[in-house]
Amino acid sequence: MTLDSARSDALAPSHVEALAEFCARLAPGDLPDRIVARTKSHLLDTLGAALAGTRSVEFRKLRALASPGRATPLLASPERASSREAALINGVAAHVFELDDTGGCDHSGAVILPALLAALSSCDQPVSGGDLLCALTAGYEVGRRVLDASGGYGTHNGAGWHSTGTCGTLAAAAAVARLRGFDSALFFHAITLATSFSSGLWAFNHDGSQAKKVHAGRAAEGGLLAADLAAAGFSGPSQVFEDVWGGFFRSYVRSAGHPVELSAGLGDDWKIERASLKPYAACRGAHSAVDAVSDILGQTGRNAADIATIDLRLSPFLMDMCGRAHLETLAGAQMSLGYALAALCVFGRVDLEQYSITARNDPRIVTMLERIRFDPDPRLPQMAEPEVTVSFADGQSRMAMVPRATGSSERPMSDAAIRAKFDSLASMALPAARVVDLADFIGALERHADCRMLPELLMSDEPEAPGFV
Repeated sequence: MTLDSARSDALAPSHVEALAEFCARLAPGDLPDRIVARTKSHLLDTLGAALAGTRSVEFRKLRALASPGRATPLLASPERASSREAALINGVAAHVFELDDTGGCDHSGAVILPALLAALSSCDQPVSGGDLLCALTAGYEVGRRVLDASGGYGTHNGAGWHSTGTCGTLAAAAAVARLRGFDSALFFHAITLATSFSSGLWAFNHDGSQAKKVHAGRAAEGGLLAADLAAAGFSGPSQVFEDVWGGFFRSYVRSAGHPVELSAGLGDDWKIERASLKPYAACRGAHSAVDAVSDILGQTGRNAADIATIDLRLSPFLMDMCGRAHLETLAGAQMSLGYALAALCVFGRVDLEQYSITARNDPRIVTMLERIRFDPDPRLPQMAEPEVTVSFADGQSRMAMVPRATGSSERPMSDAAIRAKFDSLASMALPAARVVDLADFIGALERHADCRMLPELLMSDEPEAPGFV
């Protein structure tokens, strides 16, 4: 290496600095039409999931703990709270029913949107729809890139960390930083400060704990706090993405990580296209198997009553994540691959209704679960989708494996299906006319000169609907 090239390398921005500069400078005109459309679909979907989540026990318990505030509306309520408390509470609503998107930082929408709603409520200047789209896009970019730099979902989550809470905190910070128009230096401080608020353990998975439901809210709250601190003049740790003691990668995955992933393909490889919508009210780990059984039944012209057994060859990682069936809690049932398949066979659907306590206690579920068998195979790649074999009562069988589940780029939900999901979920919390207004607002988002009224559209003084358990 020559002296000149050494000087050039020393002056070149780090990968995280390049990411911060890209996101800080991101302008509405930089977004391809397909990314605008994709981002609006994810925004609409997250709003629906969050509004439905206001019927959860978890949302209502957290709302009762909030201190009265005037800053940010709480969803589907006449109440308000401080910005950071609202980000926490609304974030729990967005993730609590497992209907929010996945495949970004994991659950990107549920951490980004609540932080942005809180930031919108305190903006003293108009925020155009284009700028809101840029803020959303920046959040998806940063959240997924940090996860990829950590070795990807399998490596990061396999180490015991829930990436929604760890990487998602940076996604929320990035979204708020772009919404507020931070320059690249402030943006850098916001996302590096956010690393100190990253948390979330997979220990919830062993007993159906509600702890998982808090991870998205804490990430939204932590990201907002990191942006607030950066604006107040706090500096972030400049070497947090380097191979140093206390660095993000060495701490979370015990390696030097892959920091090049933070900046690889910026402006070409849009990370929101890695995210997926969820048609089923279950952990994403169950979705490919649900698709596979549905495909087999459709292709053979059979119905669920004809099924004798369902055998799944799956990775030990997926078995650890989704092989249990703690049906005594909603959280436990939604992490169960077996329950998702049983619900499909018994009820014909895997919507939120099929996870109610009445559905979980249906005796037909127990009978169907006894027909579902798991074969963890260590030869399968960690992130492989399961091979599903359906055997019928007449002795015939059919095997299928769906590499990318419904809602992904490879197997997308139709616009009509996305809208139907939103209408169904949002109407659990808001009157029908408001649901239509919200959908129309998001549909024309890029044409709005000021989006600061969005949080107000999500409020309601209607009598509160019964809770869902």
